[in-house]
Amino acid sequence: MASDDGDRTKFFPAIENKHGGPISIWLDRLAELGDAKYPDQIAYLRENHGFSQAHANALVMYVRNSPTSKRFRTPEDYFARLDPVAAGTARAIFAAITTVHPDLELVIAWNQPMLRVDGKYVIGLSAAKHHLLLNPFSGDVLATFADDLADYEVNKKTFKVPLDWTIDTKLLLGITKARLAELT
Repeated sequence: MASDDGDRTKFFPAIENKHGGPISIWLDRLAELGDAKYPDQIAYLRENHGFSQAHANALVMYVRNSPTSKRFRTPEDYFARLDPVAAGTARAIFAAITTVHPDLELVIAWNQPMLRVDGKYVIGLSAAKHHLLLNPFSGDVLATFADDLADYEVNKKTFKVPLDWTIDTKLLLGITKARLAELT
């Protein structure tokens, strides 16, 4: 079972139990593939040995010298890797929301900063080279704000803002309020 600390080796007992033998057998089999690419390694384990995606990923990423799935311990660690403009905008986005909703907790989940309440995600952020992507985890919330989001690129559950976005506090608070209403 996966762990909160992202330690991939915590999958190893389950892999040994389900697929037999010590984990060294599976490490050796992956080594026999040489410099195969990630998708080929995953396919080998899944198609030839019946591995689940989670078990295959844990083993392959361990072999690829990525012993943990956690890239960031804290939101501040995440912001520190961004360019200063994007980091400032990201911090301002979360500050605008948490000023009105101090009960929301800023956490790292799926290696991205997100606000959550009672273990449920309210809004998350992802940084790309030329934009920030905001995710209120709800297509219905985005549909409710379609007119307000007309000037943004909107996907099923996300919308893009520039790295130097002038924070639209009214929009952020409206989206947050609608998402919180969905969760209750």
